[in-house]
This record gives sequence, C-alpha cells and structure tokens, in this order.
Amino acid sequence: VQVVESGGGLVQAGGSLRLSCAASGNIYQIYFMGWYRQAPGKQRELVARITKDGSTTYADSVKGRFTISELNTENTMYLQMNSLKPDDTAVYFCSANLFDRTAIAPQEYWGQGTQVTVSS
Repeated sequence: VQVVESGGGLVQAGGSLRLSCAASGNIYQIYFMGWYRQAPGKQRELVARITKDGSTTYADSVKGRFTISELNTENTMYLQMNSLKPDDTAVYFCSANLFDRTAIAPQEYWGQGTQVTVSS
C-alpha cells in the first residue's frame, strides 16, 4: 500500500492551494483518510479528516477556510485550502486508515509529506 501526496508549494497570504492524496495497492477497504501538518519545532496536528461515510472533522484553526473532499473511486481525496495564512506553513501529511487485503487488521499508512509555505 502506498499513500502519496501532491500539490504543495509556495503561495502568498490570502491565496489558495489544493492538496491531493492517493492511496493505492492491495486495498480492501478505506475507513478514513486525513490531513495532518507539522511546522518546524511543533508537534504534528490534525488538520482535517473524513470517514468513508463522509463525516468530517476539522481543526478549529482551519474551519471555514479548508475543505476536505470525499474519497473518489480511485481512492483519492483532496484538501482545498483557501485564505491561507503564514501560520498554515508546514509539511502536510496524508494518512489513510485502511484494510490491506493481506493484513489481519486495519492499519494506518502515511505519505511522505508535501511542503506548504505561505508568505506574508
């Protein structure tokens, strides 16, 4: 199983970016996927998460600005980030909690991360 993020980059404050995350491999079922971020010197924190049923959770700091999409048929989901602020600068990681067909229990898989930098 692989989880791959893309879409990071440099943007000015007030701008927008869209991150994508794709899970691939011998997947039986994805239960939820989420975005986390880690800024230098800080702990990794949840940004947004969506379950297979479409239930969403957002960090208070991004509510009203970020939107996580539902999974599509290609096991890909997106994070639309609007009204970006310098405080949003971080490495953004995607995680997927899923059942690999060869496993005996669901596991969490992480992507390698994508850098988002918001300039003031």
